[in-house]
Amino acid sequence: MFWPYSVFHATMVGRGETGSLKNELCEIDRLPTSSKFMRNAILIPGRPDQDEYYDPARPTNSNDHWFPWLSKQLILKDIFTVALEIPTPWQPRYTVWKKELERFELTAETMLVGHSCGGGFLIRYLSEHPDLRVGKVILVAPWTNPSNNPRSDTADFFDFSMDRGLVSRTSGVTVFYSTNDDGSILKTVALIRENIDQVTYREFANKGHFCLDDLGTVEFPELLNECLKK
Repeated sequence: MFWPYSVFHATMVGRGETGSLKNELCEIDRLPTSSKFMRNAILIPGRPDQDEYYDPARPTNSNDHWFPWLSKQLILKDIFTVALEIPTPWQPRYTVWKKELERFELTAETMLVGHSCGGGFLIRYLSEHPDLRVGKVILVAPWTNPSNNPRSDTADFFDFSMDRGLVSRTSGVTVFYSTNDDGSILKTVALIRENIDQVTYREFANKGHFCLDDLGTVEFPELLNECLKK
């Protein structure tokens, strides 16, 4: 696993008349996520509307749509998976999203999956961290509020420049998009094509924004297959 923990190691030393016992504390700040340890994946949901977020009948943002299903499928493949539950995601603020992502270790074996605003967030985060190396990155219907719609209340969330070479610091970046999605999504995809090299694109028809209502099911086998593809 890759979360911080501490272990106590007891050793017998200098046993004389009192038979003293020395306790040594071995601090392990983070276990590296390497081939010796469990791989990990971090899933980043998008921006819900405020009324959706506070609807008691809806699941939490990280448990909506296909996120629980995908998490389970990856865990069954021994890929430790978490979906971020970001505070007030309907009002995205970059420092808040960045803090939530950085609760987890990011290594060259970390898979990142972002949906909608979560995909746009990953583009910014990877663009602004040129020394970071991660694994496969999959952006599902990525969105960067390209028209700066004030109703989306993104403030300076997307005030950044895309890094043309960011794919070289990953195990590959793939964009999923559907031709019948909202125009702002298709415009974002066009901006990615224009500004980032070596991205792989998977075009779909009639998948909308890849939400539960669009797919008609919580299962998303095409995304799972992409996650597991060697």
